[in-house]
Amino acid sequence: MQINNHQIVDYDAVLDAKFGAEGTSERAEAEEKAYAFYTGQIIGDARKKAKITQAELARRIGSDRSYISRVESGQTEPKVSTFYRIMNALGCKIEFSKIL
Repeated sequence: MQINNHQIVDYDAVLDAKFGAEGTSERAEAEEKAYAFYTGQIIGDARKKAKITQAELARRIGSDRSYISRVESGQTEPKVSTFYRIMNALGCKIEFSKIL
């Protein structure tokens, strides 16, 4: 909970109202869209940091610029294998860690 303008906000209730209750298909769809958007942001940020164009990234992974654009905008979510190819092409290292 956070205090905002002297009002307590229950963010679970806000999410439920906007995207449906947890466990519903509406909520699952909203979460999938959020993951696609976040994935696109990670790729776009990494590409810009590497100072390469969408066209160059596409060339490096054997795709086309429009695909990279759709991924970065969250319209398309790459398969895991494609995500690895993209990150490798950008010189990024992927690490996993367990949340305790």
